[in-house]
Amino acid sequence: MNTRESLLSLANIPELKRRLFYLFLGLAIYRFAVHIPTPGINGEAFLSLFKQASGTLFGFLDIFSGGALRRFSICALGVMPYISASIILQLMTVIYPSIKELYKEGPEGKRKLAYYTRYLTVVICLIQGFGISLGLERMTAPNGIPIVNEPGWLFRITSMISLTAGTMFLVWLGEQMTEHGIGNGISIIIFAGIVAGIFPAIARTLKFVQTGEFSVFSLFFILFLIVGILAFTCFMELAQRRIPIHYAKRQVGRQIIGGQSTYLPLKINTAGVIPPIFASSILMFPATIANFIPIDYFQKVAAFLRPGAIFYEVLFALLIIFFCYFYTAVIFNPKDVADNLKKWGGFIPGIRPGRATEEFIDKILARITLIGALYVAFICVLPTFLITKLNLPFYFGGTSLLIVVGVAMDIMGHIEAHLLTRHYETFIKQSKIKIK
Repeated sequence: MNTRESLLSLANIPELKRRLFYLFLGLAIYRFAVHIPTPGINGEAFLSLFKQASGTLFGFLDIFSGGALRRFSICALGVMPYISASIILQLMTVIYPSIKELYKEGPEGKRKLAYYTRYLTVVICLIQGFGISLGLERMTAPNGIPIVNEPGWLFRITSMISLTAGTMFLVWLGEQMTEHGIGNGISIIIFAGIVAGIFPAIARTLKFVQTGEFSVFSLFFILFLIVGILAFTCFMELAQRRIPIHYAKRQVGRQIIGGQSTYLPLKINTAGVIPPIFASSILMFPATIANFIPIDYFQKVAAFLRPGAIFYEVLFALLIIFFCYFYTAVIFNPKDVADNLKKWGGFIPGIRPGRATEEFIDKILARITLIGALYVAFICVLPTFLITKLNLPFYFGGTSLLIVVGVAMDIMGHIEAHLLTRHYETFIKQSKIKIK
């Protein structure tokens, strides 16, 4: 099925049209909610202060909130507390086997995990909301105007409730988009927040071309470079190491099952976007603390760990590589895979089932994880090189690029699955007509 036929098929599948409608409706509601301000904040004073903190954790979180943080809207925290709660529960599987068992219980286990994740999200939102409101009460804009109009407990409680309600609304909206739309709704909300910054970046670049700061040749070179990086990122996100698996024939009753061959796909980037998020949060934490606590020690550490410095970029890359291995070890257990293969009569040619299979898979995983970690580190360090060396007038690359490519590929995969289902249903109907 070529591209033209695929696009024409979109208009002939009622379910797909309905799901696309829910997807765009959810995105429209999200973009509207981003502009609802939190009560008690001087918006202009906060925006002027935020521009100074663009290189701290606040600037990093604003990318994922779609500009909601710089406006300090009720959606300022975005869905990051929910992501943090999900990651915490995944990490707790290493400590608490009971939580690990929930991941294996099917739909009922997923329902309980979603229940725990929501409540943990509320706790994280309340803590973050209180901390942010308390810090904002002590801060003023560069011109001396207070950020908070009327400091006090009323403002703190209002901010906590508003920010928590905004995040939980986005979580609910994301779940509705997942159920009635296409793809993972939470990921699509993050995707929409990042993509929202593309149009201002394009306008800013064209303005530089008009003023003569950028030549037409430089513009085409940037476009060529961006397309190349996007193609490379798509290739690496799809790259996988396929381990051949054979299933021995066995007799169950009067039937003989097995005997087929398949493969075990191991993604090059198994950890996804979690490692750069962890690494960025750790490195930007001193700069964020320095904005709230005027101590010389924190100020010096923040200046030393500023984005763009050589030490910062090297440490950033090393932390990404470390977290790639750490998070891969958390979410992928070679022992479970080896036990399942042995249970169902599967084996890797030339490798004995059991312990030998586990060690072989672990060895392969360690090698491809190194490639994936170097790739993620390269993509995340790339924006600094593009901005400092090539004077790129906008941020391109990093965690945001990984998220955008991953979510876009996921959406296209779901659309393609609907099209293939429709294609086979039509083929079956036509076959029945011919038989009659």
